[in-house]
Amino acid sequence: MKLKALLLGAALFTALAANSGFAAAGDDVTTLQALQHEWAKANYGLKDDEREAALKALVPKAEAAVSQFPQSAPLLAWRGIILSTYAGAKGGLGALDLAKAALKSLEAARKIDEKALGGGIDTSIGALYYRVPGWPLGFGDDDKAADYLAKGVALNPSGIDENYFYGDFLAEQGEKDKAKTYLEKALAAAPRPGREDADAGRRADINEVLKKLAD
Repeated sequence: MKLKALLLGAALFTALAANSGFAAAGDDVTTLQALQHEWAKANYGLKDDEREAALKALVPKAEAAVSQFPQSAPLLAWRGIILSTYAGAKGGLGALDLAKAALKSLEAARKIDEKALGGGIDTSIGALYYRVPGWPLGFGDDDKAADYLAKGVALNPSGIDENYFYGDFLAEQGEKDKAKTYLEKALAAAPRPGREDADAGRRADINEVLKKLAD
C-alpha cells in the first residue's frame, strides 16, 4: 500500500507570527521556527530518498520539542505535521502507523487550543482524512475531511493553506468549479513574512492542481 503524498506541513503555516494564539505560555518560538524552516527545506528542497531521510531526522527533533513543552498546541500540531509528511515520503504499511500518530498529535493540539494556528489544525486533520486510504486499509473518511476542512476555512477565510487543501479536496471529489474558487483564493493570499519558503512551495502546489483542472 502506498499512501498519497501527505504534504501537510504547510497547512500549519497559518499566519504564525501574527496569530494571537501562536505564542502560548511556555512556547519556545525559536525551536518552533527552526522546525518550520527545516521542514520546508526538506519537503520542498529535497527529493526521493534524501527527502525521506531528512524528514525522518526531523521527527526526533519534534518529539524533543514536545517533551520540553508538552502543553504547547503549536508544537504538538507541528509534531503531527512532520509525522504526516514523513508518512507520505515513506509510503507502505509503516506510513499508516505514522499517519495515525500524526492524527493523535493534531487532535491533542486541538484539545488544548483549536485556534492556536488559525485554521491550520482543523485543515491538517481534514487533509489526513482525505489523503489516507479508507477502511479496511486506513482511517480515511471523506465526510470527516469535508467537515474539518470547512472548519479550517471558517477560522481563516483568506488563508493560503486552508483554501488550498479545501480546493484540492473538492477537486478530488469532482467539484471542479468550486475547487477553482478556493484554489484561486489560496493563490491570492497575502504573503506571510518569514514564511517565504513555505509560500513558494504552496503556490507551486496550487498551480499544479489548477493545471490539472484545466486539462
